[in-house]
Amino acid sequence: MTFAYVSGNPALDLVGTVGSRDDNPVDLLARPADLERWILECPELPDRVRVDEAAFAYALRLREAVHRLALDRLHGRPFTRASLDLLNEAAAAPPLTVRLADTGLRSTGDITAALSHLARRAAALLADRDACLKECGRPGCTRLYVDRSRGARRTWCGMESCGNRVKAAAYRARKRAASAHT
Repeated sequence: MTFAYVSGNPALDLVGTVGSRDDNPVDLLARPADLERWILECPELPDRVRVDEAAFAYALRLREAVHRLALDRLHGRPFTRASLDLLNEAAAAPPLTVRLADTGLRSTGDITAALSHLARRAAALLADRDACLKECGRPGCTRLYVDRSRGARRTWCGMESCGNRVKAAAYRARKRAASAHT
């Protein structure tokens, strides 16, 4: 299983670990080791973070809270109180420690600090009224992303994950239609 970091915000990338949110959700985070690997691969988070069962359960609750709050923002609704409280609780935890190294900035911290960082990034995004938050335009994809494209014309969460699929499907449909008319 591979993780995608295409949302423009690591908190939205965490939300994107649920590949489908219909009747048969596909959750890429099935156990604490999956979350450890997701954190390891996330560019903004520390390399070595241990996740126990309690922290894993809390991270999943935070992920769903961010998802609900993002949808509230996207659809112009007031924030869901329980989700807002959970996000603010996580954001209030001690932050990651950032150090400058020869290779750039390096962050260190435990799972609580990593989740605090994600909650703070979500809070900053959700508070920014100028941020263009969107849902992916590919049917079946439930990913949310920040559209920073010129004119805010981006349609998909990412070209590799969804844009290429949509374009390939449209091409195949045009080919079928052309061959049906000949």
